[in-house]
Amino acid sequence: MRLYDTARAAVVPFEPGPVVLMYTCGITPYDATHLGHAATYLTYDVLQRRLRDRGHETRCVRNITDVDDSILGKAKELGVHYLDLAAQEVARFDSDMVAMRMLPSWSEPRATSAISEIRNFIGQVLDAGHAYASGGAVYFDVSSWERFGEISGYDRDTMLEYAAERGGNVDDPNKRDPLDFVLWQPSEPGEPAWESIWGPGRPGWHIECSALAMRELGPTIDLHGGGGDLIFPHHECEAAQSTAATGEPFVRHWMHQAMVRMDGEKMSKSLGNLVFVSELRKTHDPRAIRLGVSAHHYRHEWEWNDQIMPTADARLERWLAAGEGAGGLDAARAALDDDLDTPGAIAAIDAAAAAGEGVSEAMALLGIWLDD
Repeated sequence: MRLYDTARAAVVPFEPGPVVLMYTCGITPYDATHLGHAATYLTYDVLQRRLRDRGHETRCVRNITDVDDSILGKAKELGVHYLDLAAQEVARFDSDMVAMRMLPSWSEPRATSAISEIRNFIGQVLDAGHAYASGGAVYFDVSSWERFGEISGYDRDTMLEYAAERGGNVDDPNKRDPLDFVLWQPSEPGEPAWESIWGPGRPGWHIECSALAMRELGPTIDLHGGGGDLIFPHHECEAAQSTAATGEPFVRHWMHQAMVRMDGEKMSKSLGNLVFVSELRKTHDPRAIRLGVSAHHYRHEWEWNDQIMPTADARLERWLAAGEGAGGLDAARAALDDDLDTPGAIAAIDAAAAAGEGVSEAMALLGIWLDD
């Protein structure tokens, strides 16, 4: 199997051991599952199916970010407790994932479950000389980490631009450098707070994923996934603080899902240009939703349009009519081993079905099932 590695900027062999340790950034549960989410989790679902087909065991951890600026702001706007909002939205997300028959996560830890681990982790980073306390907060000192930027490959100006766009608070006067990022921060009035030696507060966003990944999987994992918008600052910061704390490589392979677009913009909660899975499920078979998304390669941005679902509906009908059999299986496997080429796998299954062969086994690689 060969997969694109973001840090190496190349398609390279992916050769894990018998047990594949994976971590993919999960939802911040303050709104419903949209197609951008579905595309991301479907990519790692199909990857796991092929790895299991190859004989591996997969352990994929997907976190729930149940305390951060986004969910606290939304809960305040709605006048509800942030954990009540999280519970409601996690239930909606789980319903969508079950309907689409996504493989269950090996573990799905919440950020609030790891406060003690997070405090200890921050202590490790401080002891290693890569962080400093200032203004009741603790920051990672990027000047102490020469490899900062090795995941994204971005120059300083680009990093500053993305940090400003994506919650990096580059104007924080307590920072030594605008790119320094928060590990622990004081809580605002009305926000949840936990005690620490730096004062009461709450974790920064990036430290949550590092602590959860290490608690569940150990210091080094085989593959870390997420949307392409997480490359910087989130994954860059994760990599820096994790390796700084442990002295060991954090991730062997970085794999990112390209953005799904609508009306010329990235599909996102902040812009409101969303197609919700729960709405699509009202008029389309969940298997067709999987096919509509999988028709696009995970590394290429694509635009939602009104022809995607009718095309997927018709394709599903043809495949189901073809029935049981191993038609297209080898070609589909070869496509998935070539940087998870789902469009290529779909084309192989289309050809087998058109030739009158049963295609159920190849369908299963894409998570498409025969029974209704």
